[in-house]
Amino acid sequence: MSLSASTATQTPPLLAESQQAVQHAREWLARVQHPDGYWVAELEGDTILESEYAMMLYFMEHRVSEKTRLLAEQIRRKQMEVGGWNIYPGGPVEVSASVKAYFVLKLVGDDPDAPHMARARNAILEYGGITAVNSFTKFNLAMIGQYDWQAVPAIPPELILLPTSAYFNIYAISSWSRAMVITMAIIWNFKPVVPVPPHARLDELFVGGRNPKRMHMSFDSKLVSWRNFFLAADKALKVMEAQGPKPFRAEALRRCEAWMLEHQEDSGGVGAIFPPILNTIMAMRCLGYPDNDPRLQRAWKEVYALEIVEDGALRMQPCFSPVWDTALTLVCLQGSGLSPDDPVMLRAAKWLLGREVRKQADIHRYRPNVPVGGWYFEFANAYYPDVDDTSMVLMALDGVRFPGDDDEARKAAIERGVAWMTAMQSQNGGWAAFDVDNDREIFTTVPFADHNAMLDPPTADITARVLESLARFGASPHDPHVQKAIAFLQSEQEQDGAWYGRWGVNYVYGTWQVLRGLEAIGVNFKEPWVQRGATWLRTHQNNDGGWGETCESYDDPSLRGQGPSTASQTAWALMGLMSAGDYESVSVREGIRYLVESQLEGGTWSEDWWTGTGFPKVFYLCYHYYRHYFPMYALGMYVQGHRRRQGLAH
Repeated sequence: MSLSASTATQTPPLLAESQQAVQHAREWLARVQHPDGYWVAELEGDTILESEYAMMLYFMEHRVSEKTRLLAEQIRRKQMEVGGWNIYPGGPVEVSASVKAYFVLKLVGDDPDAPHMARARNAILEYGGITAVNSFTKFNLAMIGQYDWQAVPAIPPELILLPTSAYFNIYAISSWSRAMVITMAIIWNFKPVVPVPPHARLDELFVGGRNPKRMHMSFDSKLVSWRNFFLAADKALKVMEAQGPKPFRAEALRRCEAWMLEHQEDSGGVGAIFPPILNTIMAMRCLGYPDNDPRLQRAWKEVYALEIVEDGALRMQPCFSPVWDTALTLVCLQGSGLSPDDPVMLRAAKWLLGREVRKQADIHRYRPNVPVGGWYFEFANAYYPDVDDTSMVLMALDGVRFPGDDDEARKAAIERGVAWMTAMQSQNGGWAAFDVDNDREIFTTVPFADHNAMLDPPTADITARVLESLARFGASPHDPHVQKAIAFLQSEQEQDGAWYGRWGVNYVYGTWQVLRGLEAIGVNFKEPWVQRGATWLRTHQNNDGGWGETCESYDDPSLRGQGPSTASQTAWALMGLMSAGDYESVSVREGIRYLVESQLEGGTWSEDWWTGTGFPKVFYLCYHYYRHYFPMYALGMYVQGHRRRQGLAH
């Protein structure tokens, strides 16, 4: 449907209803703002969080605690009718998640012949059994004697000794993999085994019976391939580990330990995310730390903070998202027309100013010319500022005004943040989340890299958000770094006009963000390639007026733009269309109507489907505030856009 063919005169009632919906949404946000000024919602993941926590508790305590039983109850509640567990609502059985969930239920004493256990076992065997799980799951299973250490990919501590000038070094992989690999390397050195009771063993999950030969990763059919090369290297490392001297091991372990302890400082645990924090605790146990060591107790405290006990069950968050939630909320409030000196805005902006990174981070180990600066995602994570949060924080700070001289600190922080963010541009013109030019595809064939998170390459969604942010501070399409970014975005566009979304589900997210960024930086929305993106959005609108897309589109791109309507994805699509100059089409009116009519009485929205992405194909997220601030953002953009067009004051 072309833009001109779908236009119609807007009726005032819908505009008035939109303004009222925005006001109700503002009031809801004011009620849930923390007294310190920030916003933070629950960040929900799948049952691997509960399963891995339960496995770690058993490894550390050698017993089944009441906490483990609460975790098991959460796992039971998430089991699918077909027997297994998925990693996002509506998704298929995922074998790694299912094996770990099944183990926890056996550990706490669920009868293996009970119907739910029989269904789980059958589903796991149907999907390949225990040998089909990913390498990190094998690692966890080996620690409790349910997989052979010899069949687990090697993670030698000596990796930390490789200089940053080496093609393969720990700073050439993604930041989150770095935090995982270094802590896991310590554990791999010791190869600990804490036996489980006989009733909790998993021998029945081996297709054809437990056979050590079938546990090993298989070579591919090609005579020569990087996968085969690394598998051969893995075997050689294990032979050397068993028979040869290890002259550099002591120094490597010392360096890994020092890195781990250093990265606990000014952070909510190593990486401020769940997996490496758990690994830190287990690594400290392997290194002989006593239970009362304050560094170990600090790591435990960070794990405890992620617990949510509710209705007789315990669920875990992968991390906290206060900087992200607060910055997005501020930008949405600004877009809705809230005054830049409103007390709600100033409290939030002051809190964000206190989260700025003011020390050397990991990026400076291999990019010393990058200035100090940026913002992170969590409450504290000083070693890992990221581009996505920084760009959003900069926009949030740009939209507030402190009284008098107090505003100078805001301006100085913005200047530092823009310099840091600009310096993080990769050679191909795009921006990634945490790293620069982190795109060596060969690393994805390393045996322990099957978690689909080894790299942090530039992406269209983050690049476009950076352009949106830079536009606030004087950048134009004529700037060389902006021209490179626009060229990158053009190269990333799919044949049908959409853009892939790395950090949100999926093509609806990517397409919205690119259209938004292009409009902000000054690219003419009438450009054919821009309108192709808008046309893609219109053609994927649901009959109810909304938009939806499931996480399955990462596995099957033919499903892009398809799924039940959600409040957040409808908002993204609407903002994409409005960024492409479309405020009055039938598509936009129906989408706005969907948001207005689906708003709940309290001023927010509901959303059953997950629209956040951790690692495509591996880990997805439900941001519980996405259902709120994005619809408010879209409605505010709609109202303010019409006001500007009518020449009315804000």
